[in-house]
Amino acid sequence: MICKHRRYLMYISQNYSYAILRPIQKYILSQGGEVCWFLEGDEVDSSYLLTQETKLKTVKEVVDWKPDAVFVPGNTVPRFIPGVKVAVFHGFDSGKRSSKRGHFNIRGCFDLYCTQGPATTKPFQYLATKYGYFDVVETGWPTLDPLFEDNASNPYVDDNDKRPVILMCSTFSQSLSCAPTLFNKVKELSEKGRWRWLVQFHPKMPLEIVEKYKSLQNDNLQFIETDNVLPLLQMADVMLCDTSSVLIMFLLLGKPVVSFRNQSPSSYLIDVVDPSKIEGSIEKALTKPLEIESAINDYSKQVHPYQDGKSSARVVVATNELIENGLTNKRRKPLNLIRNFKLRKALKYWGC
Repeated sequence: MICKHRRYLMYISQNYSYAILRPIQKYILSQGGEVCWFLEGDEVDSSYLLTQETKLKTVKEVVDWKPDAVFVPGNTVPRFIPGVKVAVFHGFDSGKRSSKRGHFNIRGCFDLYCTQGPATTKPFQYLATKYGYFDVVETGWPTLDPLFEDNASNPYVDDNDKRPVILMCSTFSQSLSCAPTLFNKVKELSEKGRWRWLVQFHPKMPLEIVEKYKSLQNDNLQFIETDNVLPLLQMADVMLCDTSSVLIMFLLLGKPVVSFRNQSPSSYLIDVVDPSKIEGSIEKALTKPLEIESAINDYSKQVHPYQDGKSSARVVVATNELIENGLTNKRRKPLNLIRNFKLRKALKYWGC
């Protein structure tokens, strides 16, 4: 299934989506296809676009360009944009929301779901049978292709600092975020200087929390704002997190996570509910207990068994097969009149 002479649109609304879709872009371009980007809304920064990347500024430009396929790491995409609509997800199912409201919420927008592993494939296959207007192909998550590659130019490497690296990440959800509660503990631990701290939050984290953690920066702690978390995951020895799906990406590297009040505490996590237990839990994680390593390995096989760096290729192959052969499922996709009206209004587009 070739890409040559085909056009592929990257449809994004958040800065983290750049890193999600660039591995797909890399593969498409290597096969002779064309790629353009469309940025929806004011939460995505066009300055993150690379010099060689092409941005379509309006919906009319997108419609006139006539993409063959549209890759979406978000939850919705307008029906009036041409091309088959492909969901590639913006993260893993971390259990922050119920299935009906979260990862498995079917909004009637997509023709193809490219799932990450058995844990998501099976539920989506059931939903495909139930709804009958989209297909499901297990491809692995293209975002992670670079994660399993050696990154000799990792910007966070410090050859002069041999201390263990602790990466703190947190979701923005007020009820789930560990950032507010753990501020004083992280301040205390960073001042001890035993470990090197890297701190990175979800882009929707409230500004006041971000500013508080920025104030902690010293020789032991660095606050990082980036559209690409993968080098941070590669760099760290242990993650401190809450219920953010980024912890799943870290586990896929076989590394331990100390979670704080996780919504679904499991054997592959070192979960704590008391901030006073954080230091001891990190110490435990750094010893890499065999029982936790085994649990992480079993979990990874279900969530994302692919470590060959070829998930992007599988996504594009599945997309091209859909373009050429049509849907396996034949029911008509819902019109989504209200949602598409809202999207037209937001995007200021009233054409065909």
